[in-house]
Amino acid sequence: WQGSGPEHWQTRWEQRYGYQRVEQHDWQRPLRGDWTARLEEVVLAHAAENTGPILLAAHSLGCILTAWWAAHSRHAHHVAGALLVAPPDIERDDNRQQIPGWSPPARQRLPFPAVLVASSDDPFGSAESASRLAVDWGADFLNLGPLGHINADSGLGDWDAGHALLLGLALEQGE
Repeated sequence: WQGSGPEHWQTRWEQRYGYQRVEQHDWQRPLRGDWTARLEEVVLAHAAENTGPILLAAHSLGCILTAWWAAHSRHAHHVAGALLVAPPDIERDDNRQQIPGWSPPARQRLPFPAVLVASSDDPFGSAESASRLAVDWGADFLNLGPLGHINADSGLGDWDAGHALLLGLALEQGE
């Protein structure tokens, strides 16, 4: 939601490692169906190119999207793993009003390995809420302590530790 600016770790990874961002039609007014269809298109295009394993690095609403997509796609088997960072509590009243149409989140076990990373002072969701999602999704859970929304404001720079978590997911799959 609202995209990731130039100092966000996702943008920095994109520039540093050549990763592809899933560009959405509207970062300000996210529609779950449109965002899901776009993720499906990107996964299928990547799978058709057969350029290696697909790893998803999702931040905030992207975590909710990843779980929703995985629950409804016949192509989730193309994903080797997902790093899910700072999922918002989409069922909290203020979040539900700001981003309508995303509640309730999918709560099924993900069909690929995942690590869910949260902080103890995220303004969009509690560590407890994130921990419950990790359990529902079958993801490993890591609380980083007080890092806010784990974004550019958190001062992570290239966030090498997060990148190591992402690459660890590929190693789990023997890639």
